Parts: sequence; C-alpha cells; structure tokens
Amino acid sequence: GIPEQATRSLVDRLYGASEYLHCDMTDLEAIHATLARIESQAGPVHALVNNAANDDRHALEDITPAYWEERLAVNLRHHFFAAQAVIPGMKRRGGGSIINLGSVSWHLGLPELLVYQTAKAGIEGLTRALARDLGDANIRVNCVIPGAVRTPRQTALWHTPEEEAKIIAQQCMKVRVEPVDVASMVLFLAADDARYCTGHSYWVDAGYC
Repeated sequence: GIPEQATRSLVDRLYGASEYLHCDMTDLEAIHATLARIESQAGPVHALVNNAANDDRHALEDITPAYWEERLAVNLRHHFFAAQAVIPGMKRRGGGSIINLGSVSWHLGLPELLVYQTAKAGIEGLTRALARDLGDANIRVNCVIPGAVRTPRQTALWHTPEEEAKIIAQQCMKVRVEPVDVASMVLFLAADDARYCTGHSYWVDAGYC
C-alpha cells in the first residue's frame, strides 16, 4: 500500500487544494462510495488516475487460485470499476481523462512477476478498449508505462547498488527515472494540452530495453 503519513504530508503541502480519502481498491463497494463522495463534494471527476498496484515477487509454483484472484484485484480489476464509476459524471460534464498506470516489466519479461505482469498487460488492453468505447463522449483514456522508477519502496526492497547499475546499463539514457517524471506525464495527459491523445501508451522509462 501507499504510506499513509507520506500521503497526508503531501496533502498538507498542497494548501487546501486536495483532500485525503482512504479507500481499499480491492473493495468494489468502497471504490464506488469513495468516488461518489468526491463527486458529491467537488462535482464530476475531470481526471481519474488508476495507480494502485503491488509488485511483490512471487514464484510460479507458489501461485494459488486465491493469490491469483487477489493479485488481479489489486493490480487490474479496480482500473475498470473506478472508471465505470466516474464515466457517467464525465459524460455529463462533456468529457474527461482516464489515465491507467501500466509497467515496463511485462514488455521485458522480468522474473518472479507472473501475475503482476499479466495484470499490467491487461491494463494496456483495457485502455485501448475504453478509449474506443468512450471517444464519442470526449473521454480520453491513456496508459502511462513507467520504467524502473526510483521510489522508496523499490530502493528499500530490490534496488541494490548492483541492481541500480544493471538498470542504468539497460537504459538508453544513463539516468534514474524518478516519481516526478511519471507524474509529469500524467499531468500532461490529464490536461487539455493532450486533448486529442487517446488509446495509447506513453513510456517514461529512459529507453529501458
């Protein structure tokens, strides 16, 4: 999950321009209730960013049916149902932007991420399908594909100095992608600057291949 204190600190720094609401994204009723509350307080949603995920490593032989279902609920299912919840309001306001977060991992075929990569591949298909169905309503749907982003979680769990060196060696640009780089792409796709961008994936990976 997302560290709650870090999230609250960010909200505080935004000087009243935002509100923190906790929602379990595996709970479909909670998703609808939270988004309905947002709409009742602020009006129809202009931009929805689907970013909740969990990339814990897992071995093929350890995957059970229950684990499979739970990982898809964490990494894929909420993308559709959150979108479904805000689409009526977006139609009423004359349009909107839905931004899904994918992953470079399944394009690279990284190890011990089978269910996670299955979900992330599905997100790209969902993005294109929603874009086709919602274009007439002026609702844009795009996918952002982050590379190996240097987040506190990745640094704490997996990105050792040796792993950092391997990542940079595989990238065209010899830099580390930071969360702000991904956020900048998300903001672009949410804005009117991207008013004719829909149905596509936008990579923020420094050429990770």
